Amino acid sequence: MHDPDTGRIGVVAGRAGTGLRLCPLGGGGTWQADPRRVRLLTHAELLSARVAEANARTRRAMEVRGESVDGRGRSGSAVESTGL
Repeated sequence: MHDPDTGRIGVVAGRAGTGLRLCPLGGGGTWQADPRRVRLLTHAELLSARVAEANARTRRAMEVRGESVDGRGRSGSAVESTGL
C-alpha cells in the first residue's frame, strides 16, 4: 500500500480504530494510515520497493562486516589490485 500522507510504502498489519496499521516492507514500526487515502501499488512500484529494501539489507550487512558500501570496492580487492 502507498500512503500518500507520509510518502511511505507498507503492508497492512491490521486495523486501528477507523484507520489501517501499515508496516514497512523490511519490517519495523507500524504507522497509522487513512484507509480512504491509501492505494494499492502498481507492479512496477512494488518491484521497485522490494529492490530498494533488498539493497538496504545488503548495505546494512556490509556495514556490519566493515565492508565498503560506496561502490569503490574493498581494500585489496581484485578491482583495486588490477587498477581497473
